[in-house]
Amino acid sequence: MRWRPDLRVGALILFLRRKPRSLPEATFDYEACLLACARGDQRALRRLYEQDSSRLLGIALRIARDKALAEDIVHDAFIKIWRGAASFDPTRGSARGWVFSVTRHLALNAVRNPHREVALSAEHDTVAAADDSFEFSTRTGQIQHCLEQLDPARRRCILHAYVDGYSHSEIAQKLDTPLGTVKAWIKRSLAALRECMA
Repeated sequence: MRWRPDLRVGALILFLRRKPRSLPEATFDYEACLLACARGDQRALRRLYEQDSSRLLGIALRIARDKALAEDIVHDAFIKIWRGAASFDPTRGSARGWVFSVTRHLALNAVRNPHREVALSAEHDTVAAADDSFEFSTRTGQIQHCLEQLDPARRRCILHAYVDGYSHSEIAQKLDTPLGTVKAWIKRSLAALRECMA
């Protein structure tokens, strides 16, 4: 079933609000899921929601620092993912990275301009997806270079926090490292990344 413009957003909201059940990351095929979304398969969107809604909420919450706003951002992100799945280009990066970058960009835009509502028109989404792709491709090399300058353990902390959406305590547990050390690594690594990107 292809995307129908008359699909009611309210139905999508109810669809997305069901309790998520995440699968192990290694077994989830993000690219296949996006391809299915592009074909209009609502079950694929549901699987993606179950897989990553809590992590995407964590990312949005860290950026927006407001739970209601973060929930709205995640909702808008899933609508944008649904509508823009066909524009995903695997040559530019991973499907999972694309999903997470959609959420990050919406959260950053919401923080930069809190009075602006996210427009959900198809035309706006197409233009925004093109802009996001251009920005992503031009900055990727610089970000990659800066990340490579970090110690491997610190790089993993940053990626777990800002790409995977894990909390500091989840990262500490995952890396078997004291929580205080993880917090310090993330703080110092962010400072180093800001300096490198300037």
